Amino acid sequence: MIEELFQIERDAYRDSSVHRVDARVKIILCFAAIVALVAVPYSTMIYTVGAIFFIFFLAFWLATRLPFVAYLKRLAAIVPVWGIIIFFQIFLKNRYYSEYHSLVSLPFGIHIYTESIEFAFILCIKFMLTISFIILLSSTTKMQDLLDGASRIGLPEEFALALGMMIRYLFVFGYMFRKIQESLKTRCFNPFDSRLPYRYRLRQLGYTIGTMFIRSYEQGERVYISMLCRGHGTRSHLFLSKKPLRRGEWSLLIAGLVFIIVMPSCVWLMQFSLF
Repeated sequence: MIEELFQIERDAYRDSSVHRVDARVKIILCFAAIVALVAVPYSTMIYTVGAIFFIFFLAFWLATRLPFVAYLKRLAAIVPVWGIIIFFQIFLKNRYYSEYHSLVSLPFGIHIYTESIEFAFILCIKFMLTISFIILLSSTTKMQDLLDGASRIGLPEEFALALGMMIRYLFVFGYMFRKIQESLKTRCFNPFDSRLPYRYRLRQLGYTIGTMFIRSYEQGERVYISMLCRGHGTRSHLFLSKKPLRRGEWSLLIAGLVFIIVMPSCVWLMQFSLF
């Protein structure tokens, strides 16, 4: 997971037409796409809307010149988070259907419904597409640029300061964790080696977690004292210079927003007219 975090930031430092777009444009388009996908009714129209949005995402991803395998790996890494939620939907009834037909009956009165499977599939499409746009944003925009872009859009200064500190030292602790892992490997310690006693492995992992906690606490104290020595206080603010959008970025922003708003509306009107 730590290595993947470093790889995402390395990908953000690459050069392409998408990488060079201002972070504000990418944040607004990503947020608008997520809101539009969430707003789509839970019906079969999501298949058409989802296919068009995936083509929209794919066009941007191909322009980044990043390997498609990287996108698949990052999408699969988040599967345990949303996959469990989607899986349990097949056993539940929801308010989007008035009638339910049992497909499979299991012990203890558990049923798998046909309508629930359809709902889970619709939910899966929404999850995959929204996460895809987040992956696109994180893979083409540096973390500091994301923070600066969000601040220029209107992110409160207190949030910007806290997130800035988190971003600055996230990779520091990542390097610390990597050093500890390398130290354990040089000592031929593998926490998944069944030949080692279970209590010994558990104790060593406990020492590792404790070391990380102590180092993070000491690092936090050093950083806070350094900030106080440099005049940091409750009235401290981050300075951001003015950065107007270029004409091409304005065109991309407007065209993207029009597409994101108009396309689902047209699909909904076409489906509504058929009925």
